[in-house]
Amino acid sequence: MKAVVLAAGEGIRLRPITSTRPKHLIKVGGKPLLEHSLTALKMLEIEEVLIVIYYMGDAIRQYFGDGEKFGLKISYVKQDSVLGTGNALGVAEPYIKEDFLLVYGDLLFSADVLEKVVTAHEKEKPAATMSVVPVADPENYGIVELENERVKRIIEKPSRDKVSTNLANAGIYVFSTKIFEKIKQTKASTRGEWEITDAISLLLKEKTVLSVRIPEDKWLDIGRPWDLLKANRWTLLRREHKILGTVENGAHLIGPVSVAETARIRSGVYIEGPAFIDEGSDIGPNCYIRPYTSIGKKVRIGNACEIKNSLIMDNTHIGHLSYVGDSIVGENCNLGAGTI
Repeated sequence: MKAVVLAAGEGIRLRPITSTRPKHLIKVGGKPLLEHSLTALKMLEIEEVLIVIYYMGDAIRQYFGDGEKFGLKISYVKQDSVLGTGNALGVAEPYIKEDFLLVYGDLLFSADVLEKVVTAHEKEKPAATMSVVPVADPENYGIVELENERVKRIIEKPSRDKVSTNLANAGIYVFSTKIFEKIKQTKASTRGEWEITDAISLLLKEKTVLSVRIPEDKWLDIGRPWDLLKANRWTLLRREHKILGTVENGAHLIGPVSVAETARIRSGVYIEGPAFIDEGSDIGPNCYIRPYTSIGKKVRIGNACEIKNSLIMDNTHIGHLSYVGDSIVGENCNLGAGTI
């Protein structure tokens, strides 16, 4: 089965982080969001992936290339503009000849979630299968009403007083090629976009659309900056940790900690995992790196700093006697000594 990944969006709600990169290349736990998704697809033994790109699409294409280094065959198709998820899938039609897996590129999910959706589809052979997930704030999602595990109705971001279920559209589908016919029949929304959910709504009037419930703890939607801290935590808890770099005598690494080969941990540093230190970074002396912290490439953390539950991006310098907690610090920043 081929997979289609939608990675065309601008990530407006993640600005200013996405002013200089597509949201799909924001690193959490040492890897871009999209790489985590592709890893899950690879674990499902999917070999061919078509990525739909638009915003800074050349950066995505340059990073992933033809997919060889990831053990995949990756091809690309470009959306003409940001015209919605339905339009994005529509441009993939010439490349699809049979049932296929579709995922949104700004999600995190485990491989067993994908397997559950694909297995259900292959067993029942409906026109479409969509995943649903229980959420605490259904008014912020497209919610899905079910009848005997069949999709009855999809409602986009209902007001709180009209919420009828806490099951949200999880953005993982298996479609037959019938979806393309329905995309062509949809009309633009009030935002001037064509949505996949409108095409599904047309489809379920004639065909069966199956739902598959997935566990809340195996799925994460990244829409706003604070979601990146959740994503960082999610990935750090699941990655394989290795200490490869230089760790001086007197440094203490407790729990699951990754130190890249060219990174340096100076004496007196205390790191509590899960934590990740990328290539070329220099930490310490006498720092305290607390859990759920990811430090990017060529980062300098000076003497006697404390970093807690944060994402520190590449080429940033945090001067001595500073504290950074629950924060995202972008690339090429320079924090003076004593910054809080």
